[in-house]
Amino acid sequence: MSIADLKNAKKVVGAKQTVKAVEKGLAAIVYLANDADQRLLLPVTEVCIREKIAVDNSLSMLELGKACGIEVGAAAVACLK
Repeated sequence: MSIADLKNAKKVVGAKQTVKAVEKGLAAIVYLANDADQRLLLPVTEVCIREKIAVDNSLSMLELGKACGIEVGAAAVACLK
């Protein structure tokens, strides 16, 4: 999925919301910012491994935030099925 696809996809933004979406089986893919604090991302990473959800960490917080249409960076984003 490209940044353009991410902009148009239905998604949730933020680590807590991403964990909830993955646990509920709603996430198709999760994006984790490569420059975010790993302590913040650890719970997201663990639930993605447990639920076998693909993770992409090729974007920065600023790039993820911009792709989601917000003015600040985003550490985690889940694209919904």
